[in-house]
Amino acid sequence: MNTAMYEAATSRQIFGYVLILVAGVVLVGGLIWAFRLGFKVRQREPAPPRPEEQPKLPPTGPVHETSEMREPRDVPRADEESERLTPHQLDNIRSQRADDQRRPRWSPGSSGSFGGGGGGRT
Repeated sequence: MNTAMYEAATSRQIFGYVLILVAGVVLVGGLIWAFRLGFKVRQREPAPPRPEEQPKLPPTGPVHETSEMREPRDVPRADEESERLTPHQLDNIRSQRADDQRRPRWSPGSSGSFGGGGGGRT
């Protein structure tokens, strides 16, 4: 048996163990550094708001959704045929509150939707 081969294999094995140990120490050092950096950043941030600084409900109570029927608003016409309207003469609201607020219902005997599979009007 050649002892030099065993010694060479042992030295490679020790080198691998040392390499793993050094990588582990570097990894732990990086984690400790990252934790300390995060701790310093957290200390510079403002404290969370106290209970008396939290938002409060308005005196009228919570705000609820409203549901209403809308109808399109007509585009205003120019006074004269040769006059053109400029953008600042048009308003941004494209719909307005409808006078009739009843919800539209489908007609009896209709399928209720396109392609619903019903018989439709007969």
